Amino acid sequence: MARAMFEYTKTILEKVSFNKELFKKELEKAVNRLLPDEIKELYFWLREFTLNKPELQLYLVLVKNNKRSF
Repeated sequence: MARAMFEYTKTILEKVSFNKELFKKELEKAVNRLLPDEIKELYFWLREFTLNKPELQLYLVLVKNNKRSF
């Protein structure tokens, strides 16, 4: 079940990536819902996903600074 939540999170983030505010909101929700190991995995996925989206790269800090993951 937890893996399904991680995949769902990635799908949502991809769909809302056109809007910075929606992306930030969904990312904050994801960090609160995912397991610590999944948050680490999300960080690495986000680094790849935002390579060509510099406007979204600043939100990596929301995941990196999460006390539950790193």
